[in-house]
Amino acid sequence: MCRLFAYVSPEPATAGGELGPDGKESLLSLARLHGDGWGWAGVRHPGDAPVVKRSAISAATDPVFDAALAVPARAAMVHLRWATSGLPVIERNAHPFRFGDLAFEHNGSLKPIGDVAALLTDESRASLTGDTDSEMYFALIREQLALGTPLLEATTTVARRLREVFPRASLNAILLDRTQLIVVHASARSILSDADLHVIGEHPQLPDEHNEDYFALRWSHVDDGTILIGSTGVAAAEWQALPAESVTAIDLADRSTSTLELAPVAAAHG
Repeated sequence: MCRLFAYVSPEPATAGGELGPDGKESLLSLARLHGDGWGWAGVRHPGDAPVVKRSAISAATDPVFDAALAVPARAAMVHLRWATSGLPVIERNAHPFRFGDLAFEHNGSLKPIGDVAALLTDESRASLTGDTDSEMYFALIREQLALGTPLLEATTTVARRLREVFPRASLNAILLDRTQLIVVHASARSILSDADLHVIGEHPQLPDEHNEDYFALRWSHVDDGTILIGSTGVAAAEWQALPAESVTAIDLADRSTSTLELAPVAAAHG
């Protein structure tokens, strides 16, 4: 389980600037729990390929993390990793993953991991560089893209498929390519395990709501046109929840948005 932050801005901005001093301190406090590595991906101008920086060192102690938060970009995303039990803390398992012109980060755990691997083609399995269920999630999206499916629809198709196999898993994810940021908010039935809650309880410096609504994703539309996205503990209290069980695309050039629902889950709740 992990923490996510992202923004899309009308002018080049930095993750540190968009977080502000309080937001940055909150992010660093979270890094003391979510200390299994960090990553950053950004697009300086719409049309540029994403640049990715990642590390297996905790963001709370890695000086390179501060440097990443100071990189100007029109759109960027940050990831703090809390590794799924049994998966090694090494750089190739750190998010965001990059393949070609697409970067991907995930907050959740798809168990058993063999059930994710079984969904992949042989070619996709051979393309994996790490050990995580998250990278397999990303590979499934790339399979759809290879068929010519646009990114928003490809991501939604995969999220719907994974929801059928993993009805309670968090599928929350953010993707960034040359022209858009995609946000998956699909965690309506997801809860932390008792073991995870116990670990969180050992970190009293964390935000109060951190374990109450752990998998929430919220966004804020700032007066200057910037759109901010954050998970619990990163997002401010006044930010609005993203649509539940949905996938939203944000255009990097004009920050227009488009949202698709995960229809099968919506029907189950109806």
